[in-house]
Amino acid sequence: MHDHLANVLEEDLTKMIVATAAKGVLIDISALEVVDSFIGRMLDNIAGVSRVLDAETVVVGMRPAVAITLVELGLSLSGVKTALNVDRGMALIQRRIDADGLGWEGTLGGDAE
Repeated sequence: MHDHLANVLEEDLTKMIVATAAKGVLIDISALEVVDSFIGRMLDNIAGVSRVLDAETVVVGMRPAVAITLVELGLSLSGVKTALNVDRGMALIQRRIDADGLGWEGTLGGDAE
C-alpha cells in the first residue's frame, strides 16, 4: 500500500465512522507480509481518530513478523485491539456494542423501530 492510498483510506474511513455512527472498525492486515513505520503510524492514527469518534479499532490477521517489526519500530498501537481472524475481531466489536447496550438494533443495519 503506498502512502497516498493509505491517506485516502484513513480519510474515507473517518467519514464512514461519522456517517454510520459505527462503534467498531475492523482492519484485516493478513495480506501484509511486512510493514514500515508509515503503515504502523497509519494504523495508530486510524485507531486514535476512531477512539475520538467513539469507535473501537480491531486489527486482525497480524503475522508474527509484522508484530515483531511494529515492536522494533516502537509502535505499540495503543488503543488497538487485536484478534487472530475476522470472526474473533467481529466478536470483540460485538461485545463492545453489547456492553454499550446498543445491540444490533442500535446500529445502522439493525431493525430499530
